[in-house]
Amino acid sequence: MHIILLGAPGVGKGTQAKMIMDRYQIPQISTGDILRAEVANNTPLGQQAKAIMDRGELVSDEIILKIIEKRLQEPDCRKGFILDGFPRTIPQAEGLDAILNKLNNRIALKVIEIYVPDEEIIKRLTSRRVCPSCGELYNMLVKPPESDNICDKCGETLIQRDDDKEETIRKRLEVYRQSTAPLIDYYSQKNHFYRVNGAQSLEDVFKEILNILEA
Repeated sequence: MHIILLGAPGVGKGTQAKMIMDRYQIPQISTGDILRAEVANNTPLGQQAKAIMDRGELVSDEIILKIIEKRLQEPDCRKGFILDGFPRTIPQAEGLDAILNKLNNRIALKVIEIYVPDEEIIKRLTSRRVCPSCGELYNMLVKPPESDNICDKCGETLIQRDDDKEETIRKRLEVYRQSTAPLIDYYSQKNHFYRVNGAQSLEDVFKEILNILEA
């Protein structure tokens, strides 16, 4: 099981990744998480990355790919892995191909895009609310609080985060479409790209993903 999950913000990638992890006992790998771990552990790669981030610059593809390569060699990746949020660009995808070929050229990669129309994503994300006190998350469509706009746990008034406002979401979606469209073309040409209808129920999306993984 070697999986790349693609999908715009709000399509449910995180939820599906957790369901895949639970079923197959393979790790979900986020570049943000492993980058922070390298920095926290003060490894040579982490020191390099920290120096770059402290200057307010983006960590280069070369460093990100070295960190990914190191992570994929850890014991918990022997049965497979889920890459979430990586690769983001064609050079990263090409670098990942080179890493996988080096580690094991028989690895079968499956790239799955969870697709939801933009208007549905906007409806989902603008419905999110968070408790500023205890951090409990709600969705006014599918998981509303018992009392209108009041946290069930601590009674605080819920708020809408700035990144869940429509204008911000539209900008994030535009950036996503621009950056991901070339990746979709790249993987489509390799015959291991699949698109799943993310507008269905969580269970039906998961069934589609299982059909792809177990085909």
